[in-house]
Amino acid sequence: MTTEELLQWADDLVFAKTEKHLDSVEMAILEGTWQGLKYEEIAKNSHRSKSHIKNIAAELWKRLSDLLGEDIKQSNVRSILERKALSTIYNYGNSSNIVSSNINSPITICGEKQQYAELTTLKQWILEAHTRLITIYGLSEIGKSAIALQLIQQTQTEFDYIIWRSLSNTPTLSTLQTELKQVFSRSQPTPLPTILDYFRSHRCLVILDDVHNIFSSGQIAGEYLAEYKDYGKFFKQIATSSHQSCLILLSWEKPREITTLEGENRPTRTLHLKGLGEQAREIFKEKGLTHEEKWSELITIYQGHPSWLNIIASTILELFDGNVARFLAEGNDIYLGDIEPLLESQLERLSESEKKVSQWLASQDEAVDISQPPTDRELSHSEFWQAIQSLARRGLVEKMQVGGRSLFLLNPVFQQYIKSK
Repeated sequence: MTTEELLQWADDLVFAKTEKHLDSVEMAILEGTWQGLKYEEIAKNSHRSKSHIKNIAAELWKRLSDLLGEDIKQSNVRSILERKALSTIYNYGNSSNIVSSNINSPITICGEKQQYAELTTLKQWILEAHTRLITIYGLSEIGKSAIALQLIQQTQTEFDYIIWRSLSNTPTLSTLQTELKQVFSRSQPTPLPTILDYFRSHRCLVILDDVHNIFSSGQIAGEYLAEYKDYGKFFKQIATSSHQSCLILLSWEKPREITTLEGENRPTRTLHLKGLGEQAREIFKEKGLTHEEKWSELITIYQGHPSWLNIIASTILELFDGNVARFLAEGNDIYLGDIEPLLESQLERLSESEKKVSQWLASQDEAVDISQPPTDRELSHSEFWQAIQSLARRGLVEKMQVGGRSLFLLNPVFQQYIKSK
């Protein structure tokens, strides 16, 4: 999708809900934000004051947040609207985003040059290994929806139904099942009793996005909110029952019961999405950054995270005229800038034990051996290990093998953020 198509989609969304189109200033703010411009630059291009643009933008982000059910701000508006627009390219139904494999039109993916190496693995799991339940987890805005949409593009002819549903508004399991059955029944002369019956009688791909919304904040990763515990039983049923379909979960954190299911049942797989790698160079090409020989260093520092790299690329354009070498020469500390709100939204979900352990890990200069916990810790061995395991299930801690031992390292970007606070 082009910028113009995305802007048109956003305008259509607002008009459908409010019967009012976006005005010229609001469109300029959206377009400028898409291009990585700051309010001052948007104001200059629009012949308005910076304060006026900032006030209008605040109202626009609030309106879009209310319409889409997500906390939208300047730092994340592009990634959220792209994801929402892509998942509703072929919209079928009001409350769910549905993609039907019977459509002959091609699905166009924004940033399609940013191919994920993991896509081949996902296709093999689904088409050859007939995996029934797949969890794709990773940091906020790392590209989970993007890879799922690319998966749809490349496998849509294999399925009778492809259904995309976000759990951002935390529907109960009963509500979700009712909505899914309503979709299936539109082409079924005789409705079937359960979702599993549809999974057995048809080849279905169902993608549940934003699954972390049914997990508790302030608890160990993947712990369900009290009223959503039945989701765990539903996921287990899908994984352990015989059928020809696949359920994909997209989440910031890995559900706790998934590890057990992976051990007991081969048709259950987990993919930890870690970023783009060298494919992220496409972001810098689109931004027009210079000193290409330094791009790999920039990708390594920011973990190949597409949203982080987009934000940092905009910063380099604003402060250093696109000169990556000058940006990297400014010092050894990792510059965070407008990435901070994204990091905060991830860290505020941590349990108290995770916060303590992450603060300790942030103070370490290298990967640590957790068989030798800190002597001055406030946690028991069990609590310490559980916190490490939970941080890993959020993608905040990485495990590496050194000399036959497993060592653990806090994500360097989060380490910098925690140390700075």
